[in-house]
Amino acid sequence: MVYNSTCPYFFCPTKCNLSSIQLKNYLAESSNNLKPSSLSHRIRFIRSLFRWLHEEGIIELNPASKIKEPRVGKRIPNFLTEREIEYLRDACFSPMEKALFEFMFSTGCRIGEIVSLDRNSINWGNQSAIVRGKGDKEREVYFNIRCDIWLKKYLDSRFDNDPAIFATERSPHRMSIAQMRYIIKRISKRAGINKTIHPHQLRHSYATHLLNNGAPLEVIQSLLGHEKSETTRIYAELSGRLRQEFYRKYF
Repeated sequence: MVYNSTCPYFFCPTKCNLSSIQLKNYLAESSNNLKPSSLSHRIRFIRSLFRWLHEEGIIELNPASKIKEPRVGKRIPNFLTEREIEYLRDACFSPMEKALFEFMFSTGCRIGEIVSLDRNSINWGNQSAIVRGKGDKEREVYFNIRCDIWLKKYLDSRFDNDPAIFATERSPHRMSIAQMRYIIKRISKRAGINKTIHPHQLRHSYATHLLNNGAPLEVIQSLLGHEKSETTRIYAELSGRLRQEFYRKYF
């Protein structure tokens, strides 16, 4: 007997008589509060389960074969304005906070890429670092002079031998993703910005900054480590609207 506690339908794999209508009813009843992306994930799971049951000969008909995922509209990346970036920069107190913030913003790295970064991955000569991104793919990222200065100050202030480029202050060891998120949250609270700030916004802000300064999309795609150009192209939709907003806000 197979049973999901969230699903009102019991079924025996060897005698499954669920219909597409029953599955659709289940999805309608159990997914009222789900976002379209979460509903899509649930549907993919159900389709995968029934496809396997059908391929293994456990069921004769696949009731999930015609169930389609909802259309998920493209979401505009949530970025920070240049003014908000300066507020956050000013709210960084310690060399560690300044180094972490500047590295996140000036490289556009994913937080997971920064967590796994070691000191020996830094090339100080050309202000770059080798990071390991999604799919275990390596790429070179670059940081600016401001980041270079604070990163050196931070590393010079440490007396531990941990290879991680960012380590905890107490009993130094490699900083976790949760700890990095907490630090950014702490900085944003000091800055007094009336919005929730998370590390990935710095990555979006990095891409938006490049776009507004004329960087080609293919260059931004390479720097961000996007496998598909469609992932990067959404930033282009910001361009005209963003310039108008900046004009009205700052002129």
